[in-house]
Formats: sequence, structure tokens, C-alpha cells
Amino acid sequence: MARTRGRIGSVLSLLALSTALTLTAGCGSDTGSKDAGGEGSGKDKPVVVVTTTWEGAFAKAAGAEDIKVIVPQSVHHAPDYDPKPSDLAAVAKADFVLYAPFEPYAEKIKEAAGSKAELVEVNLDNDAEKVSGEVARLGKLFGTEDAAATWQKSFDTQYAGLSKDLRAAWPGGRSPAVVTQVFTAWSAKMAGATTLGTYGPEAVTPAQLAELSKKKPAYVLDNAHMSTGKVLPDSGAKQVQVVNYPGEDLDLVAVYRGAATELKKAMAS
Repeated sequence: MARTRGRIGSVLSLLALSTALTLTAGCGSDTGSKDAGGEGSGKDKPVVVVTTTWEGAFAKAAGAEDIKVIVPQSVHHAPDYDPKPSDLAAVAKADFVLYAPFEPYAEKIKEAAGSKAELVEVNLDNDAEKVSGEVARLGKLFGTEDAAATWQKSFDTQYAGLSKDLRAAWPGGRSPAVVTQVFTAWSAKMAGATTLGTYGPEAVTPAQLAELSKKKPAYVLDNAHMSTGKVLPDSGAKQVQVVNYPGEDLDLVAVYRGAATELKKAMAS
């Protein structure tokens, strides 16, 4: 994520807005916010600000209802986004701010806004087991454990159905051999595919290209948000674009349905 370094400076320039925003936060925005110890706000539902729809979907699954997304869905590479003053104003009123490790501007946003929000790092990985762990953790943090448990039951059922359908679609009834980008390995797991190797997040080097092509995968599962074009152009492998980020509805399950649809199309052809 080397590109993020050049963006941190642009966030630091927003610190000049901190005085005005802190004054705004002081005029009534302390009510319902979290203190340094993370104690309850006294409100029924927390106010959650998230950097992207991905964190937003995790928050929604965990039971949060008042969710503000900072980075527009149209921005495929979140660390490239330059936060606006309105983003800082939203953070100033939040109970929680959710971010990913590869989004280093999140803490600067909170500092610039003078917010008392609790900054929460989220492990953005759509691996089903990791998702379950994160949703349960966030539900406990938000005080919405029941809603998180209800979502989990529904997710387990839908995920199992998608996985079963994908296995039924295996060409010739055999597990397909795939190479996958590191952040889309979850889709190979859902499909029951045989993973021969992984690549990324950096661009594939000539040595990696030769090594991965030699394994003769039938499919390459590429990350739509970090794609560098055709990964194994001369291997004969069919490339499938996998989307990690949910839409504006913050429906995390829709990401799995979308991946399943693309994988079934590829296997059918």
C-alpha cells in the first residue's frame, strides 16, 4: 500500500479545520459519545462512522443502524480518497469510527475532528469464519449482540446454500483449480476450489507469472478493486473479477451472491 503514504499529507492539511470542528463538537455533540474507556453512551443505538462500505457492511451486520460512510463507493481504492470537511464533521459526532489497517488516514481524521469516538480497526476479509468473528466482536462493542447473532444465523444459511450451488456447478464434477489474488481467496474457499497459488497485492512479477502459469490453473480469481489487468495472459486460464466491497445498501451477503454468480458463469463456459 505504498500509495497511501502520499495521501497522508493531504489529510494532515485538514488539521487546520480542527479548531472550528472541535467547537462544533463542543456544542452538544458530546451527548451520546464514547469516553476513553468505551463506556456506553446511553443511546439505544451507536452512531458509527466508517471509512468505506466494507466496514459499513460489517457494522450493519453487527446491528448498527446509524452508519455514515466516508469514502464513496465509486472510489475503488479507498486509501486514495481525500477526506472532505464534511467527513470530519461527521466523525465529530460519532461514537465509533471503523477503519482498516491499510487506511492510515482514519486516525488523522479523528484527531482533526476533535472527536471522542472510539477508533476501531476492522479486519476486512470476507472469509466466512473471519467475518463471523468480526461481526460478533462488533456486536459486543456496540451492545447489539442479539442483532449480530440474528444476522449470523441468516448468513450461515445463505452461505451454505451458495457454497452447495457452486460445488454442484463444478465442471465435470471436479474441484476447479484456481490461482487467486490474496484478498479474494475467500471466494475460492466458498466454491470449494483447489487453490494452486496466490498473488498480490503487488503486481505480478515475471518470475511469479512463470511459476503460476506452470501450475496450469483453470481460473484466476482477480480482485476487482486492485486489478492490474490480465494476470496470466498466456496461461489459458479464465479470469474472474471478484468484488469485495458491498453496495450503498451495505448488504454484505450480496458480495457473496455476486461472487457466486460470476464463478458459476465462468464454470459454465
